[in-house]
Order: sequence, then structure tokens, then C-alpha cells
Amino acid sequence: MIEREKLLTINHLKKYFPIKGALFKGNAGQVKAVDDVSFEIYKGETLGIVGESGSGKSTLGRTILRLMEPTDGEIIFEGTNLEKLRTRQLVEQRKQMQMIFQDPFASLNPRMRVGQIVGEPLAVQKMLTKAERAEKVMDLIKKVGLTKEALTKFPHEFSGGQRQRIGIARALSMNPKFIIADEPVSALDVSVQSQVLNLMMDLQDEFTLTYLFISHDLSVVKHISDRVGVMYLGRIVEIGDKKDIYSNPLHPYTQALLSAIPVVNFENERERIQLKGEQPNPSDPPAGCAFHTRCPLAFERCKLERPNLMKQSSGQLVACHLYEDGTHNTKDTSEDKILVLQH
Repeated sequence: MIEREKLLTINHLKKYFPIKGALFKGNAGQVKAVDDVSFEIYKGETLGIVGESGSGKSTLGRTILRLMEPTDGEIIFEGTNLEKLRTRQLVEQRKQMQMIFQDPFASLNPRMRVGQIVGEPLAVQKMLTKAERAEKVMDLIKKVGLTKEALTKFPHEFSGGQRQRIGIARALSMNPKFIIADEPVSALDVSVQSQVLNLMMDLQDEFTLTYLFISHDLSVVKHISDRVGVMYLGRIVEIGDKKDIYSNPLHPYTQALLSAIPVVNFENERERIQLKGEQPNPSDPPAGCAFHTRCPLAFERCKLERPNLMKQSSGQLVACHLYEDGTHNTKDTSEDKILVLQH
């Protein structure tokens, strides 16, 4: 088996936001938006990150690029620890790491024409001559499916899908190796979503790109991803190959998410798993497993001890006390609960 080459390694990454107390009383606590997250991304792959709103997906992406400074942990890109880089070194490193934002209108300067928007990173980094920049901008605009007439227009003159294509062209202008796409199609119509996703996949092959694709839409993630990581309350609860996650989800939270996906063929419909209660407040997460307050399979240990990600025989990593030494642990669970887990 050929060992894949790692592009990005995240070790115990944390991002906490202080909660301001009353006047002169300092901080009243912390919101643990990203709480001890570790994973790897291999060159040329797409890792999808899914979870509910408030699970910390977007904060994770921005922290990896150091658009937000991490509270703790390591971000290692091609052997370089980004946490140790000073501002000038980080700016140089960011040529290789770009981001596509969720709202294509808010991420584009409304006072700049498209040609200026796409060419701005090249001008800031002082790359290429003016004529070479113009030629490259023209080439990028064509690659994302727009015409040369787009160069002289402003963002408000385009549809949402076209604006996202402009954002993709801007991200590609620096010839990056790694792109974080933060909910890039969530604001688009379904028909336009597929066009943008297919464009991203074509560009990935052409430019040998690696993606971290963040979304709450499991169907979208299934379409574009090679591996999938599931986040809950700032933590990764399961990660593995797409086919394993979708055909044999192990963590109860992953099972609940997948059971909610609408299906056309009712023969393939999963039994709907209803989660009780609301997602806990990230400023006051439960002790032990963060999911135990809503989990239909929780037992006493879940309330006391936080589970670590453990590799299973299927190849997935799962953070759940129901799995020990790569096998399903039936201790303290009823027969009904085991049947649900194996469904």
C-alpha cells in the first residue's frame, strides 16, 4: 500500500473566546469553539467537515489559516509550524493557503471591478509585471466559466453563483496548494450548487489542489469529499473515508445526522434517530462526552470521562465509549440500543 503524503497536520488545536464579565470584573468564562482537535490532510484530497451550526466548523477553518489566532495547539503545513511564524513569514506562507468564503457578495469589495479583485493578491504580493498580471487574471476568469466582459464589471452586477466563481478565481490567483472552502455553496440555489461543486472538482484535478471543505449539508459533502470528519461542540467525534462514514456510521451523532438526509428511494431510507434536547452551550459544555446529554446510547461512563478518537477495524476514528480496542462495547447498553447502533 502506497503511503499518502501529508500536507497539513493539526495537533490538539484549540480556539477559546473569552466571555467578558461585568465592568472591571474581567472574563466570566470561555467559549470553547474549537476544543482539542487533531487530524491530517493528505495532498490532493478533499476532507469534508460537517456538523450543526455552532459546532465550530468555520472557526476551525479560520484558525488553521491564522485569520484567528489559536489558543493552543500546532498547525503544521508541509513541515512548517505556522504557530511559530512571524507576520512577514506568515504572509509569505499564505501564498500556498487560500480561502473561499461562504457569502460571495460580502467577501468581494463592492467598489472594485472584477479584474481588480482577482488581480489584487498578485499586486499585494508584487508578483508578475502589470501585463503578466492582466494575462493571468484573464486566464483565471475563463477557467471559472466567466467571459472577459466580466473584468470591467462590479460584484453587484453578477448572480450569486457568478460571484462565487469570482471568489474561486481570486483564491487561485496565488497558485495555492491548499484551499479552505467555508460553506461555499450554502447561499446558492441547488442547481447552481452542483455547477460550482463540479467546477471546484475540475480545478482540483487541473491545479492539484487540496481542499478542506466545510459544510452543514451532508449531501454536498458526500459529493465532493474523499474523507469526512464530523464535529460536535468544537470536537471531532468521527473521521474516516467517505464510503465508510456514509455506509457504516459509528458514532451515535453521525448516525443521527445521516438518518435525517432525505432519500428518493425509500428502500434505502434509514430509521430516523430523534435527538433529545438542544446542543449544549459551548461556554458551559457537559463533563465527559459532550454528546451524552442528547445521546440515546449514553451510559454512566459517558457523563464522567471524555472519549478519545480511537481507530476501529473499519479504519474510521471514533470518539465514543461504545468502542474499545476496535470493537463495539455492549457494556451498560440495552439490546434495543445495540440494535439501533448496528442499524
